[in-house]
Amino acid sequence: MDTEVAPTDEMLMQAFAAGDARAFETLYDRNLPAVWRYVLRSVHDAALADELVQDVWFSIVRQAPHYQPRARFRTWLFTLAHHRMVDHFRTHHPHASLDAATEDGASLADTLAADSGFGPLRQLQSREQAQALLDVLAALPAVQRDAFLLQAEGALTVADIAATTGVPVETAKSRLRYARATLRQTLEGLL
Repeated sequence: MDTEVAPTDEMLMQAFAAGDARAFETLYDRNLPAVWRYVLRSVHDAALADELVQDVWFSIVRQAPHYQPRARFRTWLFTLAHHRMVDHFRTHHPHASLDAATEDGASLADTLAADSGFGPLRQLQSREQAQALLDVLAALPAVQRDAFLLQAEGALTVADIAATTGVPVETAKSRLRYARATLRQTLEGLL
């Protein structure tokens, strides 16, 4: 039985650097949702997230000829996204709210809440729990929130989070531990 192994992101990036446009399409399709969610949950504005993520992908295209797989592609991608957001926050001081409406008029809490297949009471409880989670996430110190989102959205390891944020592994581990503890403690009463 001949089974074809899917190429890794690193292989796709090298193929793209060599001129294979389809490799970029696969890489983009595979990684866009996670990096977009990471940026969205950090900036709380869908249009701004679109703009920042587009900048990240343009950066990948520009850097493709020089790409060397020194780390996982996903780590590099999220590092670029993290740095792009840091640059944005340095030049702009957004005051967006987590409950601000998205393009379709729904809040982020609405998108996390139970779907309409549940009864009205369950939908309300689910929406309240989702909003509570977002409120707690927003209240975390930025470095803890970033570590949590890099793991939750980017599926990055602690070592990858450390590399992405430029801190020692123990610091990344502590930030993640504190974020989880705060989220768990705050949300225990809601469930």
